[in-house]
Amino acid sequence: MTQRRTRLDSTAVLHGAQLVLDEKGLDGFTTRALAGHLQVQQPALYWHFRTKGELLAALAEDVLAREHHGSLPEPGEKWDAFLQRNARSFRSALHAVRDGARLHAEHHRRPGDTIDESSDDAPGRQVALLVSQGFDEGTAVSALVAISRYTVGVVLEEQADSRRRDRDPENDRRFEFGLSALIAGISAHLQASPRAA
Repeated sequence: MTQRRTRLDSTAVLHGAQLVLDEKGLDGFTTRALAGHLQVQQPALYWHFRTKGELLAALAEDVLAREHHGSLPEPGEKWDAFLQRNARSFRSALHAVRDGARLHAEHHRRPGDTIDESSDDAPGRQVALLVSQGFDEGTAVSALVAISRYTVGVVLEEQADSRRRDRDPENDRRFEFGLSALIAGISAHLQASPRAA
């Protein structure tokens, strides 16, 4: 599957990369296949991304930017409602591309160990919401990481059978059960912490 030659910029490379990923999967993804799809010589890709790893990291970031619509808290939102909405949106984003959970787990750039709560970035605003509702910063970060890792793990299993691209309602039920249990555990931990007393 090739496309008509268009002006090659980083946006076109990422769009082509997603199409190649959807066609071949992460194991079959090569810069040679991408160059063929874009009808360019392989070295042309390296003007935009120095390595295949850098390209896949940018693709993982691009997928989240386009598909993850629940990453920011809404005004007045309770922490538990936000964690549920965020996890559902994150799961949906991972399902938006073939091998999306593996792409995220293996190539997504993670923020540093410290998160600036006053910044406009999603992690900072997420932590700030939880801190404003009784979490200490460390517990807030741990809660967000736990929800994120749970979601990635679920989608990894859901996408393990590359022949199945359709969503199974039973998987949705199981995801929701696990998510509710995890949030209930976070709530119990919060209630038992000295700061909540």
